[in-house]
Amino acid sequence: MVAVFPDFINRLVVRFRRPPPCPSVVAIPDDPCPLIHPAAPLPAWVADDPVVQKYRTLIGSLPWDQFPERPTDHPWPGPTPHPRVSFAAAYLVKLQEDKRYMSDLRTYLIEHPALVYWLGFARVPDPTAPHGFQIAASVPTRRQLGTVLRTLPNSALQFLLSASIQVLTETLTPEEQATFGDTIAGDTQALLAWVKENNPKQYIKEGRLDKTRQPAGDPDCTLGVKHRRNTGVPDDAADHPAPSTDAKPASKLQVGVDIFWGYASGIVVTRLPDETEVVLAERTRPFNESDPSHFRPLMAQVEERLGRQPRFGTWDAAFDAHYVYEYFDQAGGFAAVPFNGGGKRAKRTFAPDGTPLCAAGLAMHLNCIYQDRTSGLEPYPRAKYDCPLLRPTVTGESCPCGDAHFAKGGCSTTIANTRGARIRHELDRESDTYKKMYALRTMVERINSQAEALDILRPKLRRGQAIINRNTLTYVLINLRAHARRCAAATEGRTTPI
Repeated sequence: MVAVFPDFINRLVVRFRRPPPCPSVVAIPDDPCPLIHPAAPLPAWVADDPVVQKYRTLIGSLPWDQFPERPTDHPWPGPTPHPRVSFAAAYLVKLQEDKRYMSDLRTYLIEHPALVYWLGFARVPDPTAPHGFQIAASVPTRRQLGTVLRTLPNSALQFLLSASIQVLTETLTPEEQATFGDTIAGDTQALLAWVKENNPKQYIKEGRLDKTRQPAGDPDCTLGVKHRRNTGVPDDAADHPAPSTDAKPASKLQVGVDIFWGYASGIVVTRLPDETEVVLAERTRPFNESDPSHFRPLMAQVEERLGRQPRFGTWDAAFDAHYVYEYFDQAGGFAAVPFNGGGKRAKRTFAPDGTPLCAAGLAMHLNCIYQDRTSGLEPYPRAKYDCPLLRPTVTGESCPCGDAHFAKGGCSTTIANTRGARIRHELDRESDTYKKMYALRTMVERINSQAEALDILRPKLRRGQAIINRNTLTYVLINLRAHARRCAAATEGRTTPI
């Protein structure tokens, strides 16, 4: 009996003892879009999630709070749209995780509620759910993900590309920033549309190579021919944008390899001091547009992002045009582009005053100068020259080289009356300076390889605008990966990223 009494007293003490004060817990406010508030605190289950940590490192450096959202003050009625910034970030996740279809992206998001919370998708409350919201109802549907990609203005994604370049330049010293982008390389890449006409095994009764019969699978793609060269061609080779009797016969063209329905992506690339390649500009257009048509729009993007013209540039033979040489000459440098003879067009020699010389080495007579509005992408002055022995007066001398045209009125030629035309013919392509510059084309080839690894060549999309937006995001991700490599190298004390 005596032994039971102390136990009774102890139970009473425990029952009426005041519990110790609990440490105060600071409630974290529920941020509707943590992506645009990088400094705001996150719930522990979100901040500690490895997937969230991964993407905060990869894409968190972009100024998402400045992303150009769709205006909400539209005059027509309707609900307020979901923030497009969350969709743009989700598309980068799709590319990084190698999810081919929108349904794959949606499945991945549902599997990672913390990532959905951090991206800022509108969360549907559910007190019974583990994290307080219904994950499946909060993630946009496959159809909505595809619709937003198709309707998102490309200018908003170009903002992200500009921001990725700015993030990379901030890692450079002031001296390196002053020369950033002085040397560039450009190229275009052919992309196959997701249509049955590009499948050689698919039988099509009406024919697959009729440019007037638009594929039902993609109303925006066009039919084009892929050129398989990036250097100069022999003088006896034809240079036509489509098959002809002098080029490869159409019967020998391989559908999906040489000729197909699709698009063309043009890019401009530069290199950082540690040899990291950076995408400065990109542009996607239908496949029937020529390669040189990308030059002016791409360089306009480069100038806007650099604030100046690059001095040196290297391109393949498709960009062998007088205005390409003149552009870089005006900037104080030169363009390393192979000479494209194209049939009977050969290199010309000039007198000290810029007058072309004939086959006999005589300065030709200037007949007239006119504005050519038909033979090029843009109007330019063109000059016609005649035989100096017959114009402006007949000298009575015979042609020193016995040219066959002399008996029929003498030889004549027309040439662009620009400084770039002369540079095009007189550029020393055997010099070490030219060869060293042209070797830098490997910059753009490496970027093309990275884009190909991200499945840019065969996009599983059926609208041109969706493909354009996806390509821009692809190059944004390539720049962000380069930034992540540089940051990792700096953290580990390495000078060159792996």
